[in-house]
Amino acid sequence: MKTEKFAILARLEAKPGKEKEVLAFLKSALPLAKEEVGTIKWYATQLSPSTYGIFDTFETTEERQIHLEGKIATTLMANASELLAKEPSIELIDLIAIK
Repeated sequence: MKTEKFAILARLEAKPGKEKEVLAFLKSALPLAKEEVGTIKWYATQLSPSTYGIFDTFETTEERQIHLEGKIATTLMANASELLAKEPSIELIDLIAIK
């Protein structure tokens, strides 16, 4: 069993009128996340009517980097100017306690 040690926390702010498209993108990304061997857990969240989040966990920094260069991230960045009000906020996190 893999141990979660590292994570990514991303915040996405939808452009006005693009909230449904961002929500649809996140839902469509789940099958891609399931294909990623190094991604232990992947969460898509809605924090407010126009703010969304992605939280994913990894055992190694290498697996985290592979995810950052993978299909979800590249597709998001390719569509960011159309869907997002500003660049996504992406934080690389070291996990210190998990239940």
